[in-house]
Amino acid sequence: MWFRARVRRSCLPGLLAAIVVLAADGPSTASDAAPKLQFGLASWYGPGFHGEETASGEIFDQREMVAAHRTLPLGSVIRVTNLENGRRVTLRVIDRGPYGRNYRNGTIVDVSRGAARRLGFIRDGLVRIQLEVMRLPDKT
Repeated sequence: MWFRARVRRSCLPGLLAAIVVLAADGPSTASDAAPKLQFGLASWYGPGFHGEETASGEIFDQREMVAAHRTLPLGSVIRVTNLENGRRVTLRVIDRGPYGRNYRNGTIVDVSRGAARRLGFIRDGLVRIQLEVMRLPDKT
């Protein structure tokens, strides 16, 4: 029994040091823990949202290389690769989504019509993709 108490007390300084380091680093956020690589489905959106304000405050232009993601910070830069044909594009996350039926079916990102055209899945509407987080926005 005395041995356990001694071990616990001897670990206390190390434990306190770890807590101080973690507290100095600041609270963790979802963006800090965002996976660098994600796999799932991509869908595209365009005509019904063209000219509308996005979650970031930008006006959506369906021809631009932009995307909507549910959790990545707005302003993140991602690379989306079509796993069926190998085409890839680099996009900025400016909106939130996907939602509804596509999300329930495994869609992890909505890309603009222009991005879907470059990725080669306008006609199909959905495609298997790899999403790589290239850069998170600067903290301000």
